[in-house]
Amino acid sequence: MKILFTFPGQGTQHAGMLQNLPGTELAQAREVLGAEADRLDSAESLRHTRAVQLCLLIAGVAWARELGRRGVTADIVSGLSIGAYPAAVVAGALDFNDALRLVALRGDLMEQAYPSGYGLTAIMGLTLPQVEALVAGSGTYIANLNAETQIVIAGADDAMAAVAKQALARGASKAHRLSVSVPSHCELLAEPAQRLAAAFSQVTLSRPRLAYLSGSSGRVLWQPERIADDLAMNMARTVRWQEAVIAANEREARLAIEIPPGGVLTCLTRQAGWEGETISLERSGLDVAQHLARRLSSLG
Repeated sequence: MKILFTFPGQGTQHAGMLQNLPGTELAQAREVLGAEADRLDSAESLRHTRAVQLCLLIAGVAWARELGRRGVTADIVSGLSIGAYPAAVVAGALDFNDALRLVALRGDLMEQAYPSGYGLTAIMGLTLPQVEALVAGSGTYIANLNAETQIVIAGADDAMAAVAKQALARGASKAHRLSVSVPSHCELLAEPAQRLAAAFSQVTLSRPRLAYLSGSSGRVLWQPERIADDLAMNMARTVRWQEAVIAANEREARLAIEIPPGGVLTCLTRQAGWEGETISLERSGLDVAQHLARRLSSLG
C-alpha cells in the first residue's frame, strides 16, 4: 500500500500554529529569516500573505519530517497551492533554505500586486459548467477545481459577492469567502508568477526521491526544471485537485495523510473521489505513530 502526504493551502492557518513544532525547522527558518521567524504565527502577522505562506511551509516540512522519524514515510507528495512548496522539500526536490527565501518572495509579490479588496470564494453544490456561466463577464475567474461540485473563484470582493449571490439563487448549497487575501490561481497573478520564475532561475532543484504530484496539472513530475516551473507558476494556474487525487488513486496510493494545519484538504480529497483511507493529523487527537499504526493495521 502506498501513502500520499497532502499539504494544505492558505485558509488553514491559525495563530500559534508554529508553537510546539517538532524538529529544528523553526530554528532553521530563524537562521534564514532572522527575528521575523519568531512572530510569523501571531494574529497580526497572519493578516499578511507572506507570513501565512511561510507558516504553512515551515509547519508542513516539520510535521512531515516528524512522521519520517516515527517510521511513516510517503510514496507520493502533493500540495494545494502554497502546499506544493513543503511537498517539494519533503520530496527532496527543493532545499528547505531555498524554499524559505522563495516563499517569502512569493508572498510579497502576491500581496504587493493585490494588497486589499481581492481574494477567493468557494462555491459548493454547482457543477463547473454552472459556475462558468456565472463567472462569464463578471470579472471573476475559476481558480480551484477541488471536486465535482466544489469550485473556487477568484477576483475582487464585490464581484465575487455578486457571483456568490447568483450561485445561491441557482441552487448552490454554500458560497463561502475564504481566508485568502489575494486572487490566486488565475491570470490576475500572471505577472508576479513570471517574476518568481526569474528568481527560480537562480536556484538549483534536484530530481525528487519520491513522486511529486502537481496540484496544478494532476501529473507526477520528476524533472527538476518542470517542478521549478510548477512551483513558480502555480499562483497563476488553476488548481486541479480532483485530477491530482485521481492520479494518486491510479498510482495505488490508499492512505492519504494531511499534514498540519487543519483538515480541509482531507475533506476535499474524499470529495474528489479518493479510493482509500484519509486522515488529518491535526484533527486525529491521538499520538501520530499510534494512530497511523491502527489505520495501517486496519488496511491490512
